[in-house]
Amino acid sequence: MNTVATKSPPAEQNDSASQWSVSAVMELFELPFNDLVYRAQQTHRANFKANTVQLSTLLSVKTGGCPEDCGYCPQAARYHTGVENEALMSVDDVVAAARAAKETGATRFCMGAAWRGPKQRDLEKVAAMITAVKSLGLETCATLGMLKEGQAEQLKTAGLDYYNHNIDTGSEHYGQIVSTRNQSDRFETLDRVRQAGVSVCCGGIVGMGEARESRAELIS
Repeated sequence: MNTVATKSPPAEQNDSASQWSVSAVMELFELPFNDLVYRAQQTHRANFKANTVQLSTLLSVKTGGCPEDCGYCPQAARYHTGVENEALMSVDDVVAAARAAKETGATRFCMGAAWRGPKQRDLEKVAAMITAVKSLGLETCATLGMLKEGQAEQLKTAGLDYYNHNIDTGSEHYGQIVSTRNQSDRFETLDRVRQAGVSVCCGGIVGMGEARESRAELIS
């Protein structure tokens, strides 16, 4: 399950508005369920319309054949899960899917590709998809793996609004889930995305054998 920390900081939190302490997150874990729901509602209402949610659609524009070994992902080529290695979709097919998503109420359209990171020739094709989807009046989102220097700027120029790039799990548990990269590689891409002026969509996964403290460290 993907989790993203978007709550306002508690009194115990570190001074930085973007930094949580592990102890503060652990205290949230101990709250009675209804108290936690109440606090979540307070934060939601302070930042968004009280009874409105955004509908988003995710399309896999390049499925299967990923060289990474993420333990949670069936698209890793080495796991032989039956997911076929498919070619990158055409711009026309992506636009047709985005148009259908908009007609059913979506306001954000995300394009995902099973890559460690995009090659330049592939990035140019995805950039064309982003521009075309943006022209439909939708917010655009992409998740393409790790980005090299200059690639985030190319996506921004194409019209990308959000880049999804999860940090998977807590740092101490990371090596048990993925061995083909370090968590610092993920943070490097997130830094590039922010520096390019693209908004970040980032979370992680729980329930992969990690301790509760590791879940707290993921958020902190």
